[in-house]
Amino acid sequence: MAKKNSSADQLIAIILKGIEDVKGKDINILDLREIENTVCDYFIICNGTSNTQVNAIVNSIQKTVSKEIKDKPWHVEGTDNAEWVLMDYVNVVVHVFQKHIREYYDIEGLWGDAKVTSVPTNY
Repeated sequence: MAKKNSSADQLIAIILKGIEDVKGKDINILDLREIENTVCDYFIICNGTSNTQVNAIVNSIQKTVSKEIKDKPWHVEGTDNAEWVLMDYVNVVVHVFQKHIREYYDIEGLWGDAKVTSVPTNY
């Protein structure tokens, strides 16, 4: 069990590096492990300022994860319009939004029982 968490922790750290490399904004980690019947253990949520930046964040995450731990997402959807891209790494699901779409769907509000960790950025 501890190995599973350490690999999730490693994946999260690498995903965060990918987001930060292209200046993704408002990064939150939602810990869903204490909630029953969830589809994964963690959500990582961030936003970009345009569809170009959203796609850049997604590409940066994929490249960074592939380079560091030779892993790739099980599924990616939403890249066509790049308003909300979902990247499924099985235990960790990444949501990359444009700001107005993130505010509209309010994922953090929907998963209000989750433990939220805000990730500070220096840009």
